[in-house]
Amino acid sequence: MQDKVRKIKGLCVLGILMIILAGCKKDDSLTEIQLSENTDTGTDSKAASDNTENMADTGEETREEASEEAEDDRRDTVFVYVCGAVNSPGVYELKSGARVYEAIELAGGVTAEAAPELINQAEVAADGARIYVPDLDEAEGFRNGTGGLETGVTEGAEKGKVNINTAGKDELMTLTGIGEAKAESILEYREENGKFENIEELMQIGGIKEGVFNKIKDDITI
Repeated sequence: MQDKVRKIKGLCVLGILMIILAGCKKDDSLTEIQLSENTDTGTDSKAASDNTENMADTGEETREEASEEAEDDRRDTVFVYVCGAVNSPGVYELKSGARVYEAIELAGGVTAEAAPELINQAEVAADGARIYVPDLDEAEGFRNGTGGLETGVTEGAEKGKVNINTAGKDELMTLTGIGEAKAESILEYREENGKFENIEELMQIGGIKEGVFNKIKDDITI
């Protein structure tokens, strides 16, 4: 009888141990699962952070590339002022390395009174250049030695001004306050007295006094 009781007690203890061991294994499994989930979450967060940084770097590179392309575009173009005996005088944009004849074409070509053969149309048009096409009257005066003539293409701030010793009537009329009558007076004065010694000499011409001179003094040269 006592042996039987001992056997029952032993079985009970064994059963309790098995239940305890099973519980520990379940807890271990749950811990492993939780650790695995935490590890996966950390990996996902790091991946998301890396993706955000990569997107930011890509955006910055795109902006830099766009800025460089815009700068390259600016370097690839030049601006010139076409005036004189052309149909549409004005400022025009050309590709770098373009020739003078291309600028004249953009300005509508030369007029019927133009003398384009007196300028070098094969010359490269530099940025900021003023391209002046003389007319037949200017060309005739130049051939007869009674007037000066611009070479056609001028560069730089000083040369970009109107040369009162060489400009024709149309170019003189581009100056503020100089109409047809005053432009003709300048040409007559130049024919009678020769080239201007200084720009202030303009005020010796009737109708061109200090007020008019002050408006154009920064736009003229000799």
